Amino acid sequence: MKSKKTFYLESLGCAKNTVDSESMASLLIRDGYSAVEKPSQADVLLVNTCGFISAARQESLDALKRLSSHKKNSQILIAAGCLTQRDRYLIVNEISNIDGILGTRRWMDIIELLEKIHQTPSRQTPLYHLPDVPTIGTDEKGVLRVAVQGPSAYLKIADGCRRPCAFCSIPLIKGTAVSRPMSTILAEAEYLQENGVKEINLIAQDVTDYGSDQGKKDALPDLLDQLKKNVPNIPWIRLLYAYPGAVSDRLITQLSEGAVVLPYLDIPLQHAHPETLKRMKRPSNMEWVFGTIEKLRKGNPQIALRTTFIVGYPGETEDEFNTLMDFVRTVKFDRVGVFTFSFEPGTSSEPLGDPIPQELKEERFNILMAEQERISLEKNQEFIGKELSVLVEGMDNGISIGRSYRDAPEIDGLVIVEGQLPVGEISHVQVTGAMAYDLVSRPLQ
Repeated sequence: MKSKKTFYLESLGCAKNTVDSESMASLLIRDGYSAVEKPSQADVLLVNTCGFISAARQESLDALKRLSSHKKNSQILIAAGCLTQRDRYLIVNEISNIDGILGTRRWMDIIELLEKIHQTPSRQTPLYHLPDVPTIGTDEKGVLRVAVQGPSAYLKIADGCRRPCAFCSIPLIKGTAVSRPMSTILAEAEYLQENGVKEINLIAQDVTDYGSDQGKKDALPDLLDQLKKNVPNIPWIRLLYAYPGAVSDRLITQLSEGAVVLPYLDIPLQHAHPETLKRMKRPSNMEWVFGTIEKLRKGNPQIALRTTFIVGYPGETEDEFNTLMDFVRTVKFDRVGVFTFSFEPGTSSEPLGDPIPQELKEERFNILMAEQERISLEKNQEFIGKELSVLVEGMDNGISIGRSYRDAPEIDGLVIVEGQLPVGEISHVQVTGAMAYDLVSRPLQ
């Protein structure tokens, strides 16, 4: 049979999924495949799905349905990723013409699955590749675990999670935490440096848990120290997704220095009322939260703090929600993401059900987001007249677009520069205006 040599890959969900998609693409290219931009041009159609919450699952199903509806008989359609790992039968029941199912724990077996599909052209059902393994695969296929986007890149330092959060399905999908060897991470960072990357975003389900499965305690600061030595020409290193209670004093010191390791921390707290947090099986010591935020801001008053909250969690009373609102007004985070509770079968929150009406969830979502918008505008206005370093990512019609140290890729704001600056470089600007989420600036002469 003729070997299939072109592929179209659609990646859904978070940045961690993006890295997995890039790694799968690397394996396909290594095996002689070529990437194409249109599904109609591809021999292999691949969707790396997200299965975290119901909205993400529906987006994944919609993408597969769209590809399935136009699929030619000669094409192969594969569903990969989190949704297939979580519910292998949902996709097959909802989507016709699926040829292969590849779980997230063995994404690195994409070539083996394709070979099996080629060997059984007359099969009537999809081929499943979901081996019963306790953790996600490691680096045995030797592909980079990075995703480069212009001058910025994501670098995955660990996968899976050992935290007990009641609402979260990640441990069900990916298994417990598996840290990557420091030597491998450093080699990949050196590769990024050689290819002109200016910003490395270290990602994991919990970066502060890095090394715990290897018997190491507080290993993230050690990794950061080595990165600063090994990639001196990369000026920005950013941390994404820290776990409350695991931000050590050593890490706070590195964030406070503001040199290379950006003074930016994404620390999803999920709520601020101790009883809600207990039901979530999250750290509920709010004294620690206030104390840590105080340390971070004392170490560097300009540090940007981002967090995430869930509203409408089962049992969330009006008093609990008001406590959350008071917390948001008091702390004044630079960035906040808000989600309404999504009922997830199989998680330890399942017995709690989903008792809060969707209308009330949406009402609380809107109240919190409106308050954060006010805070964000107030925070941004404080930068008017100040100078910032901006990583320029695009330019059109005399206007440059970039991000400052306060802005993580894809999830935070932008800095709009009224002038032409070199794309892919870090330039200095003066802030001239502020919106709720973005800043306006001009180049420094």
